[in-house]
Amino acid sequence: MEDAVQSDNGSESVESDTVSDQEFYILRLYVAGQTKKSLAAFANLKEICEKYLGGRYRIEVVDLLENPQLAKGDQILAVPTLVRRLPPPIKKIIGDLSNTERVLVGLDLRPME
Repeated sequence: MEDAVQSDNGSESVESDTVSDQEFYILRLYVAGQTKKSLAAFANLKEICEKYLGGRYRIEVVDLLENPQLAKGDQILAVPTLVRRLPPPIKKIIGDLSNTERVLVGLDLRPME
């Protein structure tokens, strides 16, 4: 079961209920409204997390139309952009996250071959 949570900074967060001893991922997805590309990015990210992170993640969705000032902190220049906040180092992936292999490599979940 997952819950969407509105945080103080205006972002929404989706957190899985099961957590293991492995690394926990905090992922922030920057979007600009409920566009087709933004919705696709969230759906793709959620699918990848469920398949490869098995409950070891939290997704925060930040809508820059509602909170444009939040783009400065992570230096967001394009949307949608995924920022891996934890584990370090911070990583960014721009686009709708439809290329699963690219996302896995970008999140350091699968080594580049």
